[in-house]
Amino acid sequence: MTTETNTSPIFSPLTLGGISLRNRTVRSGCFEGMSEGGLVTDRLIEHHRRVAAGGIGMTTVSYCSVSEDGRAFSHELWMRPEILPGLQRLTAAVHAEGAAASLQLGHCGFFASPSVIGRRPLGASPKFCLFRLSYCSQMTPAQIEEKTEDFARAARLAQEAGFDAVEVHAGHGYLLSQFLSPWTNKRRDAYGGPIENRVRFPAEVVSGIRTAVGPDYPVVVKMNQYDAMRGGLELDEAVEIARAFEAAGATALVPSCGFTAKTPLNMLRGRIPLWEMVRAQKGVFYKMGLSLFGWAMVQHYPFEPLFLLEGARRIRDAVSIPVGYIGGAFTKDHLDNLIADGFAFVQLGRSTIRDPDFVARLERGEITGSDCDHCNRCVATMSVQGVRCVAQEEGLLPS
Repeated sequence: MTTETNTSPIFSPLTLGGISLRNRTVRSGCFEGMSEGGLVTDRLIEHHRRVAAGGIGMTTVSYCSVSEDGRAFSHELWMRPEILPGLQRLTAAVHAEGAAASLQLGHCGFFASPSVIGRRPLGASPKFCLFRLSYCSQMTPAQIEEKTEDFARAARLAQEAGFDAVEVHAGHGYLLSQFLSPWTNKRRDAYGGPIENRVRFPAEVVSGIRTAVGPDYPVVVKMNQYDAMRGGLELDEAVEIARAFEAAGATALVPSCGFTAKTPLNMLRGRIPLWEMVRAQKGVFYKMGLSLFGWAMVQHYPFEPLFLLEGARRIRDAVSIPVGYIGGAFTKDHLDNLIADGFAFVQLGRSTIRDPDFVARLERGEITGSDCDHCNRCVATMSVQGVRCVAQEEGLLPS
């Protein structure tokens, strides 16, 4: 290892709440598609063990619904005591490789799949979901209280399973994001209207989790800088939301972007793998829907390095808790410069899908960045066959 690598900011240790990470890299929550029956599988465990062995500071298991009615797919984790033994095996495998493990907790809200949950989805307000061709019910105050308790219960179980942190998903158009966004929140009660009302439920969730897990346990909140569509959340309000999450007890924030049911690739950027998405679908109905209407559901956003930097800086400067960076960071210079710029850590997604050893190879000086070409075909297959680098399998990228 070179002297330069030894002093590299990204490879310095990080204290986050009551834990210490060996470096400042965090595997972002990338839906694995490896939880058949809503259970922890050997394939899921090996996936995260492999990323941990590849040098990551902390890996994030994605996505775990806090209740059965928050799922988009039948092969998504949903938190219940029955899956604790599997989760404990997963965290033990990650810890054995020297990394920490985080569990991403969320609820799909209005884009939950009616065929999976067996009922009408819940949302901030009544809303038609083009992705599901379904119409959700507006949550009552009693249901809001119930889901707040579900988040707290799920966090307690994650702690019991050996996870070093939880990541609350309040971005990307998931349920908490649906309350924050004026595009999905048309309520006229204490949970709708001005931003102080729209942030009430998400902040209550963070506060409830904080009470459940204690003062030192890391509670990371993933949130949106903006939703990327007309009538959606914008950066000025996101700054106020960040302050509310800090006041509610968040340990750290990760400002992202995009809305799964409206602007899904805004958070990724790069090629639209539409025909790969069509081919990956098992049902004729979904194949036809994507073929005919995919152009309206999946917009193109050209990839640019560090495409969320300006907004992330604004949010970082508005709070006193650590802020992690996500969005187009894929070289060692990017990572070092982000830490030197004041970000506490950097979340990595496709770089580690492309090469699970990405972080270790950077540290050893074998590479200076990822050769992922942002084709997004890993996204096209993750929900059906499990996440993997399709380009590498086809020999289009070196092994």
